[in-house]
Amino acid sequence: MSYDVVLLVEQALSSADAAQVRSLHESLDEPVAYHVLLPMEDAAARIEASLGTLSGGELLGTPSLLVNEVDLDAVRKDCLDRATEDLSTTLDALRTAGASAEGTVVDVSPIDALKTKVAEVDGREAIILTRPHVVAEFFHVDWTSQARRKIGVPVLHLLEHENFDEQAGEGEGINGV
Repeated sequence: MSYDVVLLVEQALSSADAAQVRSLHESLDEPVAYHVLLPMEDAAARIEASLGTLSGGELLGTPSLLVNEVDLDAVRKDCLDRATEDLSTTLDALRTAGASAEGTVVDVSPIDALKTKVAEVDGREAIILTRPHVVAEFFHVDWTSQARRKIGVPVLHLLEHENFDEQAGEGEGINGV
């Protein structure tokens, strides 16, 4: 029997992030299995965001031309390729740190995917690794707050690319605010 931990990551983990995650479970007597979920960026939202950066005059002149020229399938494939590469990097980093790890790119709600995976593997805990999201965290709509309301196992939120000491400082790892 293993101690199953589900990781929800926003981007590829560095080797330092992987070592930090692995260090959390070094003292356990039973083997630890990490199940990584990496959400795929929404292609349609990416296109909308890029179109939103155009000034009003540029957009008003030829809105249908701009939207029609965008190859949504190509953008979607690019998003999947990037997510797959980030997942591979993350799994390699965890394995190099001595962890047993498998993972999936998800294209559904990250919290729904987390809840499903925790139930599927009988996860003992969930770890969410993200960049700081000050506004979302303040209003408790960030992934960690949502997960704590929905999944029924302990949830730890770590900030990617910050060590434990940096995260324990003022503002929960948020520097320069």
